[in-house]
Amino acid sequence: MCSYKNNMLQLAFGVVLGLLQGITHAADYVDVLDLPVKVSALAMKSPLSGMARAGERVIAVGQRGHILFSDDSGQHWKQATVPASADLTAVNFPTTTQGWAVGNDGVVLHSSDAGATWHKQLDGRQIGALLVKHYTALATAEPGNEQWPLLVAEGQRLVEQGADKPLLDVWFSNDKTGYVVGVFNLILRTDDGGQSWTPFQDRTDNPQSFHLNAIASTGDALYIAGEQGLLLKWDENTQRFAAVPTPYQGSFFGVLGKPGEVLVYGLRGNVLRSIDGGQNWTALDTGLHVSVTAGLIDAAGNYRLFTQGGQMLVSQGTGAQLQLLRQPVPTPVAGATQSAAGTLVVAGSRGAQTLALEP
Repeated sequence: MCSYKNNMLQLAFGVVLGLLQGITHAADYVDVLDLPVKVSALAMKSPLSGMARAGERVIAVGQRGHILFSDDSGQHWKQATVPASADLTAVNFPTTTQGWAVGNDGVVLHSSDAGATWHKQLDGRQIGALLVKHYTALATAEPGNEQWPLLVAEGQRLVEQGADKPLLDVWFSNDKTGYVVGVFNLILRTDDGGQSWTPFQDRTDNPQSFHLNAIASTGDALYIAGEQGLLLKWDENTQRFAAVPTPYQGSFFGVLGKPGEVLVYGLRGNVLRSIDGGQNWTALDTGLHVSVTAGLIDAAGNYRLFTQGGQMLVSQGTGAQLQLLRQPVPTPVAGATQSAAGTLVVAGSRGAQTLALEP
């Protein structure tokens, strides 16, 4: 009997101790949006998902809010000062000093010193309320427009959901005007460098609210690529992103191009090319069935596409024909850029690496 009582007392003590530990852990909890990134040697090899150039500097972003920068073409890296630990998905520098990074929990970060230090401009805790305020004002101004109450309700739903609103890409035309895009047709625009943001859900031909995976300019047009074959193009006349029909109904992960030519790439090795602004498309033969996940146009004007399996596809000059280049040590690529010295620098699940440029 005594043994039974002792066992029960030990069990009760364990339960109380567990509850106390749980309370302590709850008290110690800090949201990743408020938790500055710790400097760690492991950050150099942690998964990275986005890459950009800031003048001669290369910037990479990735998991746990890690932002790295290199001033020697990716040979050595330093860790940036970042105020939030949310996973980051993309980065863009429209000038040599001004840049933006986005990621999970609706986080938008800004740097004014070429990526060495960052501060938070927006996060998912604010986005829902921002939508409610914006579309409530429109509903008041246009009481007969049935679209506005629906978008107010969408904003309210986002408020109730909390901060979990992944942003998937960012693009700025200059140091003032830019867009962030994400899941379920989430899109915001700024015209003052991120000091304020305007919801653009009503400016997209995306009635099914497909995810917006990427946004990029070809020099003469601005495109958004999304899931289930969604491709949108900015129409200056109507001031909205209009749908562009494509012959592929799978997800697109990126857009790449130059004036007069655009490539859109995505699942299962699919790459489409248009030379008439998206009116007609040609499917390019990649010879691959693995997703194309990143791309760039190098200093010589050649297209370079990278895959989830570590392959590199190159098209000399125009994007009309892609050639597969075997890599000695294939590495999955999620983001890529070319350094000022000409080196290819890529980001992926194995951190940042450099690749041979030839041909």
